[in-house]
Amino acid sequence: MNTMDIHKVMSLLPHRYPFLLVDRVLEFESDKRLLALKNVSYNEPFFTGHFPARPVMPGVLIIEAMAQATGLLAMLSRPDEVASESLYYFVGIDNARFKRPVEPGDQLHLEVFLKTVKRGIWVFSGDARVDGKRAASADIMCTARTF
Repeated sequence: MNTMDIHKVMSLLPHRYPFLLVDRVLEFESDKRLLALKNVSYNEPFFTGHFPARPVMPGVLIIEAMAQATGLLAMLSRPDEVASESLYYFVGIDNARFKRPVEPGDQLHLEVFLKTVKRGIWVFSGDARVDGKRAASADIMCTARTF
């Protein structure tokens, strides 16, 4: 399975509207990388306040979308380590950079790369792009915990 529709995404991620920020997985390579898609719509609830005259997707939500993509990469790559009875937590971020605004109508491509897994901490690098141009990048750390 190298792609996923929204139904499979929802079967893996616990997030739901308005906080599910991955619509589709376009490409997947186990233990290496995942490319996901977020269609940015004017109907997103955050656009009413950020900013009414010129809607811009908040940078923290772009990073959250990348973090959700890392969760999918981890769950697909190592289902025994990130089991269905676990929650996958975002635990840290380094080197976050924002290069261009993301606006309604954009397709946000989220590409994440697994760098390492040590003592239960997963480390990824990620890029968010619109029309092939970088909108944001960050190094993201996550962990899975059984509930």
